[in-house]
Amino acid sequence: MTRTLDVITIGRAGVDLYGAQIGGRLEDMGSFDKYIGGSPTNMACGTARLGMRSALLSRVGDEHMGRFILEELARHGVDTQGVKTDPDRLTALVILGIRDQERFPLIFYRENCADMALCEDDVDEDFIASARAVVATGTHLSHPRTEAAVLKALHLARKHGCQTALDIDYRPNLWGVAGHGDGESRFVESEAVTAKLQSHLQLFDLIVGTEEEFHIAGGSTDTLEALRAVRAVSNATLVCKRGPMGAVAITGDIPASLDDGEAGPGFPIEVFNVLGAGDGFMSGLLKGWLDGENWPTALKYANACGAFAVSRHGCTPAYPSWDELQYFFDRGIQRPDLRHDAELEQVHWATNRHHEHGGDFSTVRTFAFDHRLQFEEMPGYTPEKGAAFKELCLDAALSVSDGQPGYGILCDSRIGRSALHRASGTGLWIGRPTEWPGSRPLTLEPELGPDCGKLAEWARENVVKVLVFCHPDDSAEIWDDHIATVTRLFTAARRNRLEFLLEVIPSKVGPVDDDTTPKVIQRFYDAGVYPDWWKLEPFKTDGAWEKAVEAIERNDPRTRGIVILGLDAPEAELAASFELAARQPLVKGFAVGRTIFGDPARAWMTGAISDGEAVEQMTDRFLRLCGIWDTAKQNAMEKVA
Repeated sequence: MTRTLDVITIGRAGVDLYGAQIGGRLEDMGSFDKYIGGSPTNMACGTARLGMRSALLSRVGDEHMGRFILEELARHGVDTQGVKTDPDRLTALVILGIRDQERFPLIFYRENCADMALCEDDVDEDFIASARAVVATGTHLSHPRTEAAVLKALHLARKHGCQTALDIDYRPNLWGVAGHGDGESRFVESEAVTAKLQSHLQLFDLIVGTEEEFHIAGGSTDTLEALRAVRAVSNATLVCKRGPMGAVAITGDIPASLDDGEAGPGFPIEVFNVLGAGDGFMSGLLKGWLDGENWPTALKYANACGAFAVSRHGCTPAYPSWDELQYFFDRGIQRPDLRHDAELEQVHWATNRHHEHGGDFSTVRTFAFDHRLQFEEMPGYTPEKGAAFKELCLDAALSVSDGQPGYGILCDSRIGRSALHRASGTGLWIGRPTEWPGSRPLTLEPELGPDCGKLAEWARENVVKVLVFCHPDDSAEIWDDHIATVTRLFTAARRNRLEFLLEVIPSKVGPVDDDTTPKVIQRFYDAGVYPDWWKLEPFKTDGAWEKAVEAIERNDPRTRGIVILGLDAPEAELAASFELAARQPLVKGFAVGRTIFGDPARAWMTGAISDGEAVEQMTDRFLRLCGIWDTAKQNAMEKVA
């Protein structure tokens, strides 16, 4: 059978609610960040980030948290065919905090949770046979029902020639040998747990654990003695994690000292958060193991992934992409607190970001109706009419997109709040403006707050869009204002995990040539602003496009891309500009507004046309523009071919 998957992980799938306040007691936490969690879920995402074809075998509840896990797994590229939705049980939750470098309190909410209902019927033979490896974790050996499911998967893996691995992942309270308030505890002796683990260790080709986890697996608090007890019942390669001392792999007899095992290089970094570090380590180890690397190389991957994990907030969000890992190896450690390494964090963001509720945005055909001043100046306009008309704009956008990826809107929250919120979850790419219309120097909408703190209230799928009327010949004072405001907004966007779109229009300020926009672009990069998206004017020459694209790619080869704006141009003029822009692979699409809504809006505001007629006209115009863009892009691709 064709191996369509590299690895299937089995076991816990939950939601982590991470306390956002660092250094305080869990009792005093006032806000939480939400991530997916559970060792197998973390490992599935961690290996996917490293380029592996990963899948999870588990259960989630038929509710919001269960859907969040499924959607987040899909966004990471994890195969979810093995994740069953349980109609009777809730998704597991974990509440966690970072007290200091030694204490990381956590509470498991797992009473009769969905993933502990995993059963033999959930294990499909063809699914298991499609993988190169199956990875189990210790918690799911703690209950007869889940144990039976894991054993079925392991025996099927053996039958079909799959590799098998165990992450011991010992949590005493999940085995019932510690109380609910002891979630942080990593070791409590238990003969029953030891016996249960030892009865299954012969099923694995690879067994991974900390020294304490091998203590429970081997039934001794002497690490070497415990490893010998494990070796007595298993021929697996044993990988023992030793905290700051790295890890060792033991393929044969247990040596007289752990220092005699095979080891990989370690990475001296500052420990910020140990929660989830083992899952990051395991992700890197699995990558090396399944790629056929020697153990020192596999352990190098594992140690580095673990280093990233202990340096950042959260579990899955901390894990590196393959490109990020290579960048780290090539460049080395610049500062031990990796989360404060700006260059590394930019690579982390750019290679791991994914749109919150959409799919592939390699093409973005955008209906821009985020205008405010233009609507307010229309005869017949009222705030109520403006809000209602923007709902009609959204209707037109949804009609054209028809559930397909690659479509978007720009919509404000001052006039278009109801449309903006209704767009969430539709699959549209959603940009949201922040500038006060027409301001120069740049002024932001008051609703953002003086420190842009209100971005914390934005939906995660919203893209922060800001328009700057700027020119290379602007005075130093104006540029200082531009840079200070954009930097404040960009920093707040990153803090809230929101993508950032920077729109610049030099032609409204002064004369332009092929070098004007590239100079503007460079000014913002020099200030440390790395937009995920650029929104640029339609240039008149190939040279202007080539220079603008070169300026972006020289500074940030990982940017999402460029969308071109319309400036209220007629369709024929837009078609010519599309044809020129489409020759650049970095140009992903367009964001056009008044060409689509201008005439219908003016007529609708005065009662000259109905709702249906307005939607029909805008749908037709947007659809025609999409066709013009798609044709231009296709022509450009054919010329290259």
